Amino acid sequence: MHSTHLLLEEPIRMASILEPSKPSFFPAMTKIVGTLGPKSRSVEVISACLKVGMSVARFDFSWGDVEYHQETLENLKTAIKSTKKLCAVMLDTVGPELQVVNKSEKAISLEADGYVILTPDKEQEASSELLPINFSGLSKAVKPGDTIFIGQYLFTGSETTSVWLEVSELKGEDVLCIIKNTATLAGSLFTLHVSQIHIDLPTLTEADKIAIGTWGVRNKIDFLSLSYTRHAEDVRQAREFLSKLGDLCQTQIFAKVESIEGLTHFDEILQEADGIILSRGNLGIDLPPEKVFLFQKAAVYKCNMAGKPAVITRVVDSMTDNLRPTRAEATDVANAILDGSDAILLGAETLRGLYPVETISTVGRICYEAEKVFNQDLYFKKTVKYVGEPMTHLESIASSAVRAAIKVKASIIICFTSSGRAARLIAKYRPTMPVLSVVIPRLKTNQLRWSFSGAFEARQSLIVRGLFPMLADPRHPAESTSASNESVLKVALDHGKASGLIKSHDRVVVCQKVGDASVVKIIELED
Repeated sequence: MHSTHLLLEEPIRMASILEPSKPSFFPAMTKIVGTLGPKSRSVEVISACLKVGMSVARFDFSWGDVEYHQETLENLKTAIKSTKKLCAVMLDTVGPELQVVNKSEKAISLEADGYVILTPDKEQEASSELLPINFSGLSKAVKPGDTIFIGQYLFTGSETTSVWLEVSELKGEDVLCIIKNTATLAGSLFTLHVSQIHIDLPTLTEADKIAIGTWGVRNKIDFLSLSYTRHAEDVRQAREFLSKLGDLCQTQIFAKVESIEGLTHFDEILQEADGIILSRGNLGIDLPPEKVFLFQKAAVYKCNMAGKPAVITRVVDSMTDNLRPTRAEATDVANAILDGSDAILLGAETLRGLYPVETISTVGRICYEAEKVFNQDLYFKKTVKYVGEPMTHLESIASSAVRAAIKVKASIIICFTSSGRAARLIAKYRPTMPVLSVVIPRLKTNQLRWSFSGAFEARQSLIVRGLFPMLADPRHPAESTSASNESVLKVALDHGKASGLIKSHDRVVVCQKVGDASVVKIIELED
């Protein structure tokens, strides 16, 4: 097979497969987003997660109240201090999510070929014959023959814990369904997903707005994960809402694409959002199984070319209860990396899984191995060709820095940036070495007090593949002289040495602004 069609570097030596994986300072260039919850909210567990490679903590507001999440976040702050590892915060909205309300939390057994009624009357008790739901418009949205999936929140869709229903008839606001498989629903919260149906509910609900306006503002969230994004307008409305909330005007919005509707408008959504989360759990219900991989490859490619982070979900579901992933899951993680994903998002695996730390560590090791054989050369050529000519000033500097680093076999690229944009552009070309993004703070004032920007920008690069942020000393502001640039560079190099990234006689590529010009220079380290 001709190597131009391969995502892999050719040829892979069989001997390399037998070599043990080496421990390294950066477990992988790919980032890992961990969802914090009952099994992963103590300081000890969060610290361990940070040490093995979690760089973004996700707070899922589908369950748990503001106080609960605040407690978890305080533990995260303590863990960040003790481990000295940066971590960004992501708030995940509930959105127009349909849920079955099971107040008693008793397990509900459903038998194949039996019937069950879905009712909007939430006062009713959930039972094998009747399931109360949180949406009164279901009978208007569905028709006989439609498929409805009900499963425990964030679960694997295994056939014993989730159920497929087929709409049989509509009785006023109630929907009578035939049960397609025998299952037991356990727990208090199940989500309900209707295949390929438009649900007439706002993407940003009132509950979401309250959570963002209180918890989000108080904690200056770095990312907002916008669940069930269906149109570019959803992202615009969310951005407008954030713009009125002080510091949150800097929060990045990641559109979570999880339905056919979101798929249909993917290109417009990508243009508006800062990044994309491919929610494969719900998409796997909306799409035929044989189409899921196609969507993933196409969507990740589009994100790569736009230079926006692509995050993949639902990769090692079985690790919720097991210490090792299945072979299919291990291959799936590696393929997501070879496709070009920036980050892997772990949901149930860390939220209520038995092995949160081991899961992050396993996924990190798989990513590390996949990155070693990623065909960077082919990827670079494809990206340059896609961008076309004439390139913008920044784009040409970024691609040149990556090309130079590869040609001289540099061990690291150091990029000075204040907005983070230059560093993200370098990462877009997927260099084979880490990019140390030195964020230079900018001094700003609201006439009442001084403050420095930079912390947001540094944390927001924690979801981009290959980017590792470092905050420069605020005594070297962005509009500085070449002398202060040199001292910041020295600090960056010392940081690289201390973390084992660079050693004497290594080459380093530096990308920085000098006056109005952008400069790419290659330096060789002395002893």
